[in-house]
Amino acid sequence: MKRTWFFWAPLAVLAFVLFFAIGGELVRLLWNWLLPPLFGWPEVTFWQALGLLVLCRMLFGGFGGGGSHRSGVRRRVAERLEHLTPAERDRFRQRMRERWGCESPTGGPESQ
Repeated sequence: MKRTWFFWAPLAVLAFVLFFAIGGELVRLLWNWLLPPLFGWPEVTFWQALGLLVLCRMLFGGFGGGGSHRSGVRRRVAERLEHLTPAERDRFRQRMRERWGCESPTGGPESQ
């Protein structure tokens, strides 16, 4: 069992490198195909395209993977609300309405 990481670790590194190499090349090809003829912008090199790919990842998320941050926050709020008494829950919801003008942070029947 311990030896399997000797096999999977190099494959994971190779997949990571290939992903960025192919992604950078695709960004370069698409940029150089579309933007210079349409807008007169200069062509980019592979390294500039890779930088654009990383910048877009940082700004917009992308590359898929496990759900959004917002759904995690919503789930944690719902879990905390489960542990409150009905009176505490009503008081919390009232404060949310007063402060944010919304009905329920969990999307329960009160928000419909």
